[in-house]
Amino acid sequence: MKKLSLLCFLLLTTLGHSQKFEGLAETPPMGWNSWNTFGTDINETLVKNIADKFIDLGLKDAGYDYIVLDDGWMAKERDANGNLIADPIKFPGGMKALADYIHAKGLKFGLYNCAGSKTCAGYPGSRGYEYQDARSYASWEVDYLKYDWCNTEKLNAEGAYITMRDALKKAGRPMVFSICEWGDNEPWKWAKDVGHLWRVSGDIINCWDCEVGHGSWSSFGVWNIINMRKNIRSAAGPDHWNDLDMMEVGNGMTDAEDRSHFAMWSMLVSPLIMGNDLRTASPETIKTLTNQEVISVNQDKLGIQGFRFSNENNVEIWIKPLENDAWAMTFVNMNDKLVNLDFDWMKHDIGDDVNGKRMDLHNSIYNIRDLSSHTNLEDTSRNLKANLGIHEVLMVKLQKK
Repeated sequence: MKKLSLLCFLLLTTLGHSQKFEGLAETPPMGWNSWNTFGTDINETLVKNIADKFIDLGLKDAGYDYIVLDDGWMAKERDANGNLIADPIKFPGGMKALADYIHAKGLKFGLYNCAGSKTCAGYPGSRGYEYQDARSYASWEVDYLKYDWCNTEKLNAEGAYITMRDALKKAGRPMVFSICEWGDNEPWKWAKDVGHLWRVSGDIINCWDCEVGHGSWSSFGVWNIINMRKNIRSAAGPDHWNDLDMMEVGNGMTDAEDRSHFAMWSMLVSPLIMGNDLRTASPETIKTLTNQEVISVNQDKLGIQGFRFSNENNVEIWIKPLENDAWAMTFVNMNDKLVNLDFDWMKHDIGDDVNGKRMDLHNSIYNIRDLSSHTNLEDTSRNLKANLGIHEVLMVKLQKK
């Protein structure tokens, strides 16, 4: 009898164990987030205009589908029943009507909140209201929740995110769960079964390699974030991604830096979440953001995160295995002057020991495809030569002949 009771207890415990919604992010999510450009200055008209631009600019066709409202969408206080409500001035139609507008365009709708008592901008957080808030999101047909980490006095990060994960599961509507605790509690070690992506750094800022202090915290440039974490690439894979933050493409860096930024986010299988004003984006910015050949590297089914292979004369070389025994490589000019690239394939042993993959350069010849210019280059029987401008990238795909 005791053995049977123990068996029943274990069975009930196993059946009752909650998990995230599986299979929602088999490749890194792609979309747009309001924070980098607008902060809390968001409203219903702006968001509808952004949704329209997804269609007009070909962004939906390129694979972008999430429109995520960051901090500042809600009223400063909950209602009499403790429910979150949309700011009635910014969003007079409410969240459900806005979600309907976005869904009608074949896009998906995302919202932001925080594990603490208040959000980073001082709006109502979800601490103590996790299940109630999850029910609200489900009733509004939200598809994506970004969950921040401000005002979380003495909370345990893993426990707090598990609580919200379980609340979302209980609410019953599948949502991508974006963990945003800035990498302080090493989420790559515990978040695979909790969320679909997790931030690895503090907030990004629109510069190449700067750090901007804000008192107790800092914002980081593109290369600061790339260099911030070591030995976490094995944590990334289908349905669980290292998130390098929303992109700053189109927000004031040079076009070359934007191309390098976009290439590196693709190589590192970070979610491709735009952070610019799509209403005023330049043709060059849209060209970068909709480059299908670069996006295909990010969306490759293997889901292997790329890594730094070498640095030769301050030209960083990164490699990433792709499906069908193909490889992506990026050459990024870190110099403040033009560089003449002359890469001898025969002098390099290129492989990924973590995933047991290796290029067979001595016995096979690989075709080389330039993913930016959409042209075929000479194969690996000859040196790869190119002129790289300041902070410019050459991104190529290699496939056996």
